[in-house]
Parts: sequence; structure tokens; C-alpha cells
Amino acid sequence: MPIHEAKLNFKFQEIFMFDHLNSRIPKRIEQEKDKVSAVMIPLIKKNDGYHILFEVRSNKLSQQPGEICFPGGRREHDETSMETSIRETCEELLISESNIKLYGPLDYFLSPAGLRIDPYLGELVNYDGQYSNDEVSEIFTVPLAFFQNTPPKCYYNKVTMYPTDNFPFDKVPGGREYPWAHGKYEVLFYEYDGHIIWGLTAKILYYNLKMIQ
Repeated sequence: MPIHEAKLNFKFQEIFMFDHLNSRIPKRIEQEKDKVSAVMIPLIKKNDGYHILFEVRSNKLSQQPGEICFPGGRREHDETSMETSIRETCEELLISESNIKLYGPLDYFLSPAGLRIDPYLGELVNYDGQYSNDEVSEIFTVPLAFFQNTPPKCYYNKVTMYPTDNFPFDKVPGGREYPWAHGKYEVLFYEYDGHIIWGLTAKILYYNLKMIQ
């Protein structure tokens, strides 16, 4: 191949070598390390309008016993987040998929610890109030209008980075005196009829209320 043709060919390769970025959808760095769970925000239609159903986690559970939450759980490797939200809701409320009218996904939550929670909005149809005693100790509902008209109380936790003991301090400017970033983490609280709805549950609900109209 003549030299001028080789140079021309190289220029064409140079022009097109990054074309795949034009249609690429960016993802968050280290996204594949996320621990993904999914929840359902379950609506129930009553005479005074829509209510949201909450669960009180069973005291038999090793993690967060007695906490108020939405139906949900860890996503299995062979399912989507939507499938997880439906499966967990069916298991915890002893219903079938036909009892759920799924409306769609809401905005997801990502914790500082890398826990991602994908919420879905659904409506329970022909639900009689049953639940699994192995996972749930109580259920209750709160009018959707309460959340639309009542802002949560907001508090903050400090978030600080602490390097591990084997961190190579000698490789960073300042060594052990390096000025690590500090931040704060918002914690929301709702109180309704003696129930405290807080933490991840409150935050997922609050930031998705604009889509639940």
C-alpha cells in the first residue's frame, strides 16, 4: 500500500475509533459493585382515597427487627428489580401477582455504603390484610394525603472517611494527616398514629411523592 494511502487510512481509523461513545449511556463508576434490593410502595384504595401500606418487620428477623418498611428484599442474580419487588411483596403479604397492579419504577436510592434500592409503585387489588408471620409482625396504612401535606422532620448524620490500618499513607501527600473529605447524610422522619417512619423508607417515599399523584 502506498504511503499516502496508509496515512489516509490511519486518519479515517482515527476519526471513527471513538464513535461508539456517541450513543453510549453513561453509568456510575463501580456500579457493578452495588448491593441491589427492590421494594414496592403499595397503594390501597379506600373510601377516603389512596393509602400507603407499611410493614413492621418481624422480631424473628436478624436484620432490622421491628423496623417499619415497604415490602421488598435483595435482588436475586437471575431476576430484574421489578421481578424482585413483585416476588417479595407476594411472599410477605401472601398474595399472588394477580393482586398487584404495577404502575412502574420510581427513582432509586443509593446509600453511602453502596446499597441501591429500586422502588416500584403498585396497587394492591382484592387484598384482605394477611401477611407472613415469619417476616412481618404488623401492617398498617397511612393516607397518601398525609404525606402530601406533611413535610418530614429532617436531621443529619456526619459522614467521614476512615482509611484502614494497612492503607499506604506514605504514598499520599500529608500521610496520616491527609485532609479526608467530610459530609453529612440526611435522615428523614414521619410520625403518624404512633408509628415512626424513618430512614431509607421515609427518604424513598419523600423523594418520589411528586410522582405519586
